[in-house]
Amino acid sequence: MNPRHDARPHIESWLTDMDGVLVHENQPLPGAPELIHHWVESGTPFLVLTNNSIFTPRDLAARLRASGLEVPEDRIWTSALATAEFCKSQIPGGAAFVIGEAGLTTALHEAGFVMTETDPDFVVVGETRNYSFEAITKAIRLINAGARFIATNPDATGPSADGVLPATGAIAALITKATGKDPYIVGKPNPMMFRSAMNKIAAHSETTAMIGDRMDTDVVAGIEAGLHTVLVLTGISDEAEIQRYPFRPDEILAGVHELLP
Repeated sequence: MNPRHDARPHIESWLTDMDGVLVHENQPLPGAPELIHHWVESGTPFLVLTNNSIFTPRDLAARLRASGLEVPEDRIWTSALATAEFCKSQIPGGAAFVIGEAGLTTALHEAGFVMTETDPDFVVVGETRNYSFEAITKAIRLINAGARFIATNPDATGPSADGVLPATGAIAALITKATGKDPYIVGKPNPMMFRSAMNKIAAHSETTAMIGDRMDTDVVAGIEAGLHTVLVLTGISDEAEIQRYPFRPDEILAGVHELLP
């Protein structure tokens, strides 16, 4: 299963995806609670990453706790936080028109941004369950007037109990079609998401590993960020999926239980 296990370099810090790695449909995956507990108790720097920009870290920590995972809220890094960091690095104290939920608006507020519908520096599109035609129209007009177009993540669909839902990427595509302008996308698979996460925990790429369940986001972004990549088979990837790509993860594990000391 994992021919390179013995070749794992010295890892000091860990980045891990959430869905399909630590939890599946609000149930903890085998070994996940123990691994998080081990990292917390041993003082190992780590962050749980998610492209979901709906929830604040506090909301996500509460949801994970309800699933049986005790993840401190300062150990959670979302595409909304990464997007706010990026916007702040570009135009400190700027203004933004936002299509999104509390996770995104809170992150931008805390990064020093003003929310406005008048001449914003950025139009930022994130995940929401309440896309409004009026807001999308406003976004299109503001981008046409010169606002910079940013999206938190490229995911075109998201899961629900009743089937797929249109997500950030689908709404961004609608705006792109209307404006002729592509957004700058901050979340995975942009390695910027990982670099901003490493900055938060003062980690270095040569001693940091990324655990994910997707070849097309987690693994490729981990490779591009220079990280040791670990693919777990508890999410959407199987051997056939792995073969579809021209790159390989450094390690392939049945699940995070294999990382327990």
